[in-house]
Amino acid sequence: MYRMLLAAGAALMFAVVSRPADAAPGVTIPAYSRTVLDNGVTLVIMPRSEVPLVAFTALVRGGALADADGKAGVASLTAGLLEKGAGARDAYQFADAVEGAGGSLSAAAGTEAITVGGQFLAQDRDLMVELLADALLRPRFEADEFDSLRNRRIEELKAAKDADPSGLIRIYGRALLFGDHPYGRPAGGSERTLAAIAREDVLAYYRANFGADRLTLIFAGDVDPAALTALVTRAFGSWGRASAPLPALATPARISGRRVLLVDQPGAAQTYFWLANTGVARRYADRAALDVVNTLYGGRFTSILNTELRIKSGLSYGAASGFTRGSVPGEFAIRSFTQTDTTGKAIDLALDTLTRLHHGEGLSPEMLDSARSYVLGQFPLQLETASHWVAALAELELYGLDRAYIDGYGAAVGAVDAAAAQRVIADAFPSADDLAIVLIGDAAKIRETAAKYGPLTEMPLAAPDFRAPAVSRPAAE
Repeated sequence: MYRMLLAAGAALMFAVVSRPADAAPGVTIPAYSRTVLDNGVTLVIMPRSEVPLVAFTALVRGGALADADGKAGVASLTAGLLEKGAGARDAYQFADAVEGAGGSLSAAAGTEAITVGGQFLAQDRDLMVELLADALLRPRFEADEFDSLRNRRIEELKAAKDADPSGLIRIYGRALLFGDHPYGRPAGGSERTLAAIAREDVLAYYRANFGADRLTLIFAGDVDPAALTALVTRAFGSWGRASAPLPALATPARISGRRVLLVDQPGAAQTYFWLANTGVARRYADRAALDVVNTLYGGRFTSILNTELRIKSGLSYGAASGFTRGSVPGEFAIRSFTQTDTTGKAIDLALDTLTRLHHGEGLSPEMLDSARSYVLGQFPLQLETASHWVAALAELELYGLDRAYIDGYGAAVGAVDAAAAQRVIADAFPSADDLAIVLIGDAAKIRETAAKYGPLTEMPLAAPDFRAPAVSRPAAE
């Protein structure tokens, strides 16, 4: 029955705006309330009565930004332990309470916030708020749960290197591109930093960074706003402020020229590669044009990148590009893989597509029309369910965006023309000559190829960190 309700929710909980046939389709945010409690907790409630479900997200600002030097992963461990026993319930009892009600609750740490999210049946609203308040205000952080989680995270990193290191290439890449900036630290930690973290580090992180002034609670679904506000006020209204100030986040600089990291995986049959530079922030004014151009360049199966590397040349099974946009600019990155002996051909082709993009190739009126239609078709599908809406409202809250970010998006996409596309290409997409390049593969076979692209640094895949301590080699002549 619960799964049937979820399916019904996915089909019903959307708000597509009716527009004339010749106008760009879009979405408007349904009515919602925003209240700040006396102690600083921000409460956002969106009533949606189509199905008897309530979705929620709790944002605790700070996230991995607040990790101590040399101990990347503290925020991630703290988040993971929030659901491993809280209040009167140990880890088993807490999980049993969630699952027994047919609900879900999970926590994770991102770069700028820890999030706790999930959903429950509307009839279990009181239990939902109770468990959420226990997790945030009264986590147990039991020693055995801490040891188990930390050790499991370390083993998961080792297993990923043994099985499929492609999932780690972005972490190596961000370390190379951003260096000492917080974006260069792995939010989940490395084998070395996780091993250096003690339970006291988690307790210290919690005491410093959890508090009412850091918390935003967002609910969407079958709720009575007045009753839920009263319930949340009773549960969270007496919580004090975090003891530490919110960490500042500087704007990272773009790199000039190229730098290359080769992560040695002896015996690898293929090479994974990642090409990137600093891009734009979440509040980027030309977001609609950015999305249209990236869709055209590397954001869908028929993109320029995938067409060249997979469909035409057969050098890869897939290639994509995308922007990571936070409070400050994250990275624009191209990502793909190829057989070891075609590493140079594939990277050269990827670089060539980026150069051709800057020259305006692939931006015919027909291609722009296609990309606009694709983006406009996908956008409403991302805002159908209660869970979608709490995620969307959380994004607005975390990054200080107004409702026009959603309400005006359809019209903005429909207005993207060739001039706007060229503007964002020049402004946001890096030159092929200015890139951080990471390769994971058999160094003995691809070292000479890698050195063609810029000053080369090597490190073994088995190293317990994601940043290479080795001295860079000069670029090949």
